[in-house]
Amino acid sequence: MPGPLRIGELSARTGRSVHTIRWYETQKLMPGVRRDAAGRRVYHEQHVGWLDLLDRLKRTGMTIRQMQQYTVLVKQGGKTLAARRDLLAEHRKNVQVMIEDLSDSLQLIDSKIDFYGKWLITGSQPALPRLPAPRPVRR
Repeated sequence: MPGPLRIGELSARTGRSVHTIRWYETQKLMPGVRRDAAGRRVYHEQHVGWLDLLDRLKRTGMTIRQMQQYTVLVKQGGKTLAARRDLLAEHRKNVQVMIEDLSDSLQLIDSKIDFYGKWLITGSQPALPRLPAPRPVRR
């Protein structure tokens, strides 16, 4: 098992700045961080994966407050497994809606690219394409 990591090593391994890692700690988003006898932070291999998880949750629209709730549940141990699953399942639903919205947007963009491509080839404006009705905005 790999040994402990210092903050600089964790930064290099994860691509996150030392400042970012410390910010995550101040936001109570880094479970299991200890300090050595000299007061320096000591991280472990699981922190590499944890920072990746936080980054992916953030990129998929999870709020800091929700990540804090998840972190609290993780710190409470096995008795919170169902609550953690439920929190992530709810977030997954939101991500699925985002994917559908992005897919619809991509379809519209592709249609516009094709439209302009035809126009450039023929020299005249083609008929506007028929697109499916937009989905209602969900928030």
